[in-house]
Amino acid sequence: MTTQRTDRALTEHLGPRLTGADLSRLATLVGLDRPVEVVDVGASPLVGEPPAYADLLAAGLATVTGFEPDAAAFAELQARTGEHSRYLPHAVGDGGRHTLRRCAAGGFSSLLEPDAAQLAVLTDFPRLAEVVGRGEVDTVRLDDTVVARADLLALDVQGSEPAILDGASRVLRTCVAVQVEVGFHRLYEDGPTLADVDTRLRAAGFVPHTFVTTRTWPLAPVIWEDPLEAHARHLVEADLLYVRDLARLTALPVDLLRAGAVLACGAYGAMGLGLVCVRELVRRGALGRDAETRLRDLLTTALGLEDPPHPARTDHPDTDSSGGRR
Repeated sequence: MTTQRTDRALTEHLGPRLTGADLSRLATLVGLDRPVEVVDVGASPLVGEPPAYADLLAAGLATVTGFEPDAAAFAELQARTGEHSRYLPHAVGDGGRHTLRRCAAGGFSSLLEPDAAQLAVLTDFPRLAEVVGRGEVDTVRLDDTVVARADLLALDVQGSEPAILDGASRVLRTCVAVQVEVGFHRLYEDGPTLADVDTRLRAAGFVPHTFVTTRTWPLAPVIWEDPLEAHARHLVEADLLYVRDLARLTALPVDLLRAGAVLACGAYGAMGLGLVCVRELVRRGALGRDAETRLRDLLTTALGLEDPPHPARTDHPDTDSSGGRR
């Protein structure tokens, strides 16, 4: 798999990014008095792709605890360990012992067996997912690790998502957001798809908010050099950002709303989500009444946007000011 091919396969959907100075202003504006805490399971980035929270980490506004069982990837992460990061060489799962299938391309290695029939549908995938080694590994439940809390939980684990979520009920109660890779094309035998992950996260109080990335791939026999390649893609997987149910923000503690606003605007460019968190903080009296206006001003200035021509609506778009249907 070449970098060029990976770049063409992966589409990023993150919103606009803020500079370090603007991130600091954002944290001050929402009253964040501690770093945002990130737990990253499967922390080795794909072909050097920086994580969504990288800018917050660089600005000293986030800490990360990362888990990476692959020895080479772990060594690379350790070499980059800084004041605000720590990495642990554990395989996170259900706490049992399992067989790890090491594949020709490291990004395919999994506790699950690659599904030959499903892989054959996609160009190059049988070669990339060829099992080149097997070994026994012990897994740990996330709730049994040193992790005390996580404002953001990020999962990129090639099929172990349900097992990890089932063993993370304590940690999930501390989260405001979960970034998780979900499958649309089943690459592994009995492997999970979107439905398996979505059911668990909704039961824990989270709803899907936005795509972070999507990954498509040419259907065999179309090859990358084929003139039809761009029009022969199949949806394989995506990183989805789940957030606390926005209709139930009254149940969240103030410090989690502050962290949520910083994560939304500073990591994902999800400015609407940040405004929703700040509005709830204003409603509770945790921020001044002008905080939402100040956040709008900060974002529009930082991103070089024009001010909206009219004040933001507070009524439902399908009703008039008296509450009647239009």
